[in-house]
Amino acid sequence: MSENHIRLSPHHTEHFSGGATVVELRGEIDIRTASLLAARLDALTTGPHPDLVLDLRSVSFIDCSGLGLLCRVRNRIVARGGRLRLVSDSPRFLRVLRCAGLAGVFEIHPALAEAPARTPAPGVVSAAAG
Repeated sequence: MSENHIRLSPHHTEHFSGGATVVELRGEIDIRTASLLAARLDALTTGPHPDLVLDLRSVSFIDCSGLGLLCRVRNRIVARGGRLRLVSDSPRFLRVLRCAGLAGVFEIHPALAEAPARTPAPGVVSAAAG
């Protein structure tokens, strides 16, 4: 698997893996950092059929601004016929998604290796978030 690191910032790292752009987010995704990340994630989702994996395993906190950012990214990707996967093994994060009514909205995998690069067949939805 080839990895080409593109950008390193205090809050994220990007690389390509299996045809997808993998963005490893870390720290807190809150009102302060969400706006900084939004511009970069918007840039990654501008083209047709974006394939994006957001690795959230190193995220220690997410507030409603962070959830709003995830929804914005998802909506942009869906509108362009692409695919978004979230990677998180945090019961706390999954609980936040459930409480916000977003658990069934995202394709969630517990490990990066389990977030397959290929697009699933039409109608296939990941049940990992349930």
